[in-house]
Amino acid sequence: MSLAELVDHVIGVDPDRDRITAAVVCARTQGEIASKSFATTARGYGQAMRWAKDHTTDGRRAWSIESTGSYGAGLASALATRGEFVIEFDHPATRPSKDGAKSDSLDAVRAAREILGRKTWATPRSRGAREGLRTLITARDSAKLARVAAINVLKALVVTAPIDLREELRGRPLMDLVGRCQRLRPDTAIDPEHAATKLSLRSTANRVRHLTDECRELELAMIPLVRAMAPALLDEPGIGVLMAAQILVSWSHPGRCRDEAAFARLGGVAPLEATSGQTQTRHRLSRGGDRQLNRALHTVILARAKHHQPTKEYIARRITEGKTKREAMRCLKRYYARHLFRLLEAAPMTA
Repeated sequence: MSLAELVDHVIGVDPDRDRITAAVVCARTQGEIASKSFATTARGYGQAMRWAKDHTTDGRRAWSIESTGSYGAGLASALATRGEFVIEFDHPATRPSKDGAKSDSLDAVRAAREILGRKTWATPRSRGAREGLRTLITARDSAKLARVAAINVLKALVVTAPIDLREELRGRPLMDLVGRCQRLRPDTAIDPEHAATKLSLRSTANRVRHLTDECRELELAMIPLVRAMAPALLDEPGIGVLMAAQILVSWSHPGRCRDEAAFARLGGVAPLEATSGQTQTRHRLSRGGDRQLNRALHTVILARAKHHQPTKEYIARRITEGKTKREAMRCLKRYYARHLFRLLEAAPMTA
């Protein structure tokens, strides 16, 4: 059943930083009824909802919103609170216009018209604990990148340091090197090169230490959120707090993925037939979906393949059946996605 059979009107929304542009489209004729822009504030969202009610039928309308994870997040959250039917409009299938014309109003109409022809659609990801996890992951990834950059600078400074300082610092384990550089005293050096190098080493080491502590603090903050959303997830072999957090952020909430096959496609582990000519029937994994979820699944499977005995036995059995190790790992990813989906859907959502 398509969306056009469920509703009378669809309000397409093209959001921007400071305003949203909404367009009401008739589900039966796909004709544009009205369009208007509103501010991206609580008052603006309220005005948009009242305006939509004036042009649609209560209970028989849907909102098709672009960028529900960024500019459209505020409106999507406000609508969900009011019990509105909200759809995440992603991956437009058509050009903005045949003649190349483009405007916020045209984009809003396109968001409404395209969603009408679809038989499946996505709901926006939840906020609350899930959104909290997403912000922690974003902050932690940023701190990790800065930490890696600071470590590279520290090691480069050691390589070019005066020979006596270089011989003292080279060969030390990373955190031992950081600790030693933090204790350097530039004010005791007579030579200006030594003084400047020591100051640079100490400053960079302090940065590495601070970013290391920041990453650890952010990871610890994820644990209670993960345990509140899916207590059994951290008990799974191969899943730590970072992988669990990413899986929960991508999955979002019960019912967002209609079944385990949709979850596998979201994670990029759904098998696709890749047979050509005389090549025997074979499959590859889809390359679409949420790439961060795909990375998390891949990391978990690698860990389980090394340390989890049932996983080792599964891979060995598939190899004896004629699969290559790579094909066996693909089968394992699809199997594990099914297991994870059932675990997540059954988890008590207490946050």
